Amino acid sequence: MLRGSAGAWAVLGPLLWGCGLALLQGGMLYPRESRSRERKELDGLWSFRADFSDNRRQGFEQQWYRAPLRESGPTLDMPVPSSFNDVGQDGQLRSFVGWVWYEREITLPQRWAEDLGARVVLRIGSAHYYAIVWVNGVHVVEHEGGHLPFEADISKLVQSGPLSSCRITIAINNTLSPHTLPPGTILYKTDPSMYPKGYFVQNTKFDFFNYAGLHRSVVLYTTPTTYIDDITVTTDVDQDIGLVNYQVIVQGSDHFQVDVSLLDEEGKVVAKGAGAEGQLQVPSAHLWWPYLMHEHPAYLYSLEVKMMAQTAMGPVSDFYTLPVGIRTVAVTESQFLINGKPFYFRGVNKHEDADIRGKGFDWPLLVKDFNLLRWLGANAFRTSHYPYAEEVLQLCDRYGIVVIDESPGVGIALVESFSNVSLQHHLEVMEEMIRRDKNHPAVVMWSVANEPASFLKPAGYYFKTLIAHTKALDPSRPVTFVTNTNYEADLGAPYVDVICVNSYYSWYHDYGHMEVIQLQLATQFENWYKAYQKPMIQSEYGADAIEGFHEDPPLMFSEEYQKGLLKQYHVVLDQKRKEYVVGELIWNFADFMTNQ
Repeated sequence: MLRGSAGAWAVLGPLLWGCGLALLQGGMLYPRESRSRERKELDGLWSFRADFSDNRRQGFEQQWYRAPLRESGPTLDMPVPSSFNDVGQDGQLRSFVGWVWYEREITLPQRWAEDLGARVVLRIGSAHYYAIVWVNGVHVVEHEGGHLPFEADISKLVQSGPLSSCRITIAINNTLSPHTLPPGTILYKTDPSMYPKGYFVQNTKFDFFNYAGLHRSVVLYTTPTTYIDDITVTTDVDQDIGLVNYQVIVQGSDHFQVDVSLLDEEGKVVAKGAGAEGQLQVPSAHLWWPYLMHEHPAYLYSLEVKMMAQTAMGPVSDFYTLPVGIRTVAVTESQFLINGKPFYFRGVNKHEDADIRGKGFDWPLLVKDFNLLRWLGANAFRTSHYPYAEEVLQLCDRYGIVVIDESPGVGIALVESFSNVSLQHHLEVMEEMIRRDKNHPAVVMWSVANEPASFLKPAGYYFKTLIAHTKALDPSRPVTFVTNTNYEADLGAPYVDVICVNSYYSWYHDYGHMEVIQLQLATQFENWYKAYQKPMIQSEYGADAIEGFHEDPPLMFSEEYQKGLLKQYHVVLDQKRKEYVVGELIWNFADFMTNQ
């Protein structure tokens, strides 16, 4: 859909996007404060307990959510956000698989409990992987899948009478099955001479540690009862005029008025509009450019949205401000275009992973990472192998770091994981991911999976359906998945817009023989391009190195070997980028934890 004329795409884009919007139900705006909205972060120490019972069901059998967690047994202090695995000294907890329980008692502002014109919403930024939430012992929401936010309107619970406190209980299960994302299997060891009763291990087909817990902030926020539920923005350029297409969804009333203003970085209003949808025109627009592609990269406007409604309780107003970057994305047979100019992905793959905190969000770590990225001269990364925190994408918008936004579809290796049950969940995950990330100018492409067994027979239908659905949800961005399957056998490749290939020449095979890299890499590119005539990204390449380990002549795991291997790749990449290779992403930006 994104192939061919960039001009034709500029005309069709907004029309197609309108069709895609109808498929997304419900908004997932980042919880920002405004004149009409307040936010209360629940970060800090929570009470915690892992359910070590044989069936991992004791918490439900004894209904731990009905009373404070301390009344049913001992608890630990657990920091949120963080993974629970590395915080303590208990080896059992580090590798625990099953249900864990979190609890926090909070005091609500009096006005939240008394103002019946306010909505109080509980939002969980990320819980790995299945979560059940209670407020004061009342079930409020369940969610399947980590990495993406979910929320519940708890107004009736906290406004039902005088409350001295509000008790939030969250049960999380990190078990992976063939139908979760990522998938996994549970293997029971039944030999009584070797394993205790009920012994099992969690097996996965991905090479990173399965951290679990509340990895991102839990927040309470308020809106009026009639409120801005969602905002969708797409942008285009007509000569020097920036076009901002917007759509605002309002919930709580059918009788409302919407006004929008677009402000530049100095706070000056450059365009105004009225109505729930429309187009703003910005003369002499500052475009959003990637880092190092323009003297003023990452220019962001602010879209101020004001909603006014008449309700039975009187007039209501809601305000929300959304950062907006004006830019275009298009794909031809051999180029990836941003604002009509060829863009070359020069960057890395990453992980959300650090000592002690695991996958827990951490502002100092994030800012340090971005300073290192810019010091490297990187202009892009892939969110391998799951959606990262929203704050990560916000910094990408601010700094001009381009993102390939990847779903948790990693380790899809079993035939069962291509079933209709798995496909349905994968479709829902893409809906959640696009609903959350659709307005980020830094996000230029969706990746639906990493290294799936795309040679298996069911993979063709699976990826045809998945990619078509993703394109229908968001026709404004190209779609890919990252493959390590042979070009002749890959059944999903016909459906992507950009071919992303992982290869580790002279690392996972031909160990130590860097002299074969150039020939093998050139052959790889030529075979893929001849078969598909699509732009290509070397989406993973590299070699592991032990810091401070030196060998000359280079030996594997030495810093010299890593450097030499990269240089061999670069010879071919520098040749092929003149033809149809549009990017290179080194594996990996930083060390990360794996299974033992």
